[in-house]
Amino acid sequence: MLTLPDYPWESLRPYRERAARHPDGTVDLSIGTPVDPTPQLVQAALAAAADAPGYPTTHGTPALREAIADWYARRRRVPGLDPEHIMPTVGSKELVAWLPLLLGLGAGDVVVRPVVAYPTYDIGARLAGAESVAADSLEDLDEDIRRRVKLVWANSPGNPTGIVRSVAELKAVVDDARRLGAVVASDECYAELGWGAWEDGVPGILEDAVSGGDLTDLLSVYSLSKQSNLAGYRASFVAGAPNLMATLVNTRKHAGMIVPFPVQEAMRVAIGDDAHVAAQKDLYRGRRQRLEPALESFGLRIEHSEAGLYLWATAGGGTWDTVGRLADLGIVIGPGSFYGAAGEGYVRLALTAPDERIDAAVRRLGATA
Repeated sequence: MLTLPDYPWESLRPYRERAARHPDGTVDLSIGTPVDPTPQLVQAALAAAADAPGYPTTHGTPALREAIADWYARRRRVPGLDPEHIMPTVGSKELVAWLPLLLGLGAGDVVVRPVVAYPTYDIGARLAGAESVAADSLEDLDEDIRRRVKLVWANSPGNPTGIVRSVAELKAVVDDARRLGAVVASDECYAELGWGAWEDGVPGILEDAVSGGDLTDLLSVYSLSKQSNLAGYRASFVAGAPNLMATLVNTRKHAGMIVPFPVQEAMRVAIGDDAHVAAQKDLYRGRRQRLEPALESFGLRIEHSEAGLYLWATAGGGTWDTVGRLADLGIVIGPGSFYGAAGEGYVRLALTAPDERIDAAVRRLGATA
C-alpha cells in the first residue's frame, strides 16, 4: 500500500484553537481559499448549462478551447495557440498530482521541483513511484540525477514565495531541460496577480521569448480559482506540448478525468471576461496595501511576494514561534516549513480573507507595535 505523509495542514489544529479564543474571533490567513463571490456572469453561465444529461468531452468543448486560446493571445503573449493543444482539468492540483503518472514516469525517473514549493509537486512524483528532487536550477544537480530527469516543475509566480521568474530565467530552465530530454510543466495560476513591476503581466513558459517558438514538451498549467473565485468549480486547464496533448487526452478518457459540461461553460465565460478579473485584483491590492505595513510594524520582514495571493515573511526566528505569536492575536497563518526545508523560519499570509477580517488583523498587529 502506498503511504503518503500526513496532510500538513492538520498540524495547525492547536494553533487554530488558540486563535479561536480571541474575543473578536479568528482571522484566517492560512490556506488562501477565495472568499469573495463568484462573478454573477459566471454563475449565470453555470445555471444556463445545468441541463446536461450527456457525458461531457474530456478534451473540452471546441468553444471552451477557443476561448482559452484567445486568452493566451490576449493576456499571456502567446498568439496562435492551437485549440487542439488545450485541455480542461479538474482543478490544477489534480493535474499537478497526476501528471507524472500520466506521462508514464516511474521508478528511476526524477521529477524536479523548486526548493521552496507547493507540496503536491512532491506528492505527484511519489504517486508515480518516481524520485522527487528539489532544485531551483538543473545545473545544481549531480550527473546521475540529471540523466534521469524526466519532468521539471516551474512555478512562477511562485507559491508560497510570490517569486516571479524572468524571461531569461524561464528560458534557462527550458533550454537545460531540453538538453536532458525532460518535459517542463509551468504552474502559472497566479499570473494575473502581478504587483509593482509585474502589474502588466508576468512571463510565461509558452511565449516565444521563452520557448523559442517551439512548444514541444512545454506545458502551461492554469487555474481560474484565484482570478475568478472559482475554487469550488474546480476549473483549470493545461496547454501546450503538441507532442504530448493527444496522449494526455486519451489517458484521461480512460481514467474518467472529465470536467463537467456546466463547469466548462462557466470557464468559457470567465476566461473571456477581463473586467471581473481586474475588479478582483483591486480587492486583493487593497488588502495587501493594508496588511503589509501592519506586518512590518509587528516585526516581520516581507521577502519576494512580487505576485500572487500571499505575503512571504520572516521574523528572523523559527516558523512555529511566529505562527504561535500570531495565533495569540487570533490570526492563523501558514507555516513556511510546509513548503520544504528552505521554508523554515518563514510564514505565508494569505490575502483571501474578507475586508472586515483583514482590518481586524491590521488593528491587532498595530496594537502590539
